[in-house]
Amino acid sequence: QVQLVESGGGLVQPGGSLRLSCAASGSIFSPYVMAWYRQAPGEQRELVAQITSDGNTDYPDSLEGRFTISRDDAKNTVYLQMYNLKPEDTAVYYCYAWIAPSEFWGQGTQVTVSS
Repeated sequence: QVQLVESGGGLVQPGGSLRLSCAASGSIFSPYVMAWYRQAPGEQRELVAQITSDGNTDYPDSLEGRFTISRDDAKNTVYLQMYNLKPEDTAVYYCYAWIAPSEFWGQGTQVTVSS
């Protein structure tokens, strides 16, 4: 069993930056995919970044390069660095892990971008 705990959410002004963390505990072994999703009120959950156990990353084009996913294997932690935040980035951000054959989700952390 794997547990994912997100942290780092909060209120930030437009144009600001924020870094989210996802600490993973349990049995984590390759191959795996770690990712960040977000869900705004009334919207579907969407992928914002993913990283594989090989280190490959992927982002939707719509983010225009403003988000960066990284990981610290020693700490079993995945990060999401967000730059130039916009009000439309407001959402609950969820950490996700696929460790074959199972999927795991964190509880989510709220990010609010507002002046």
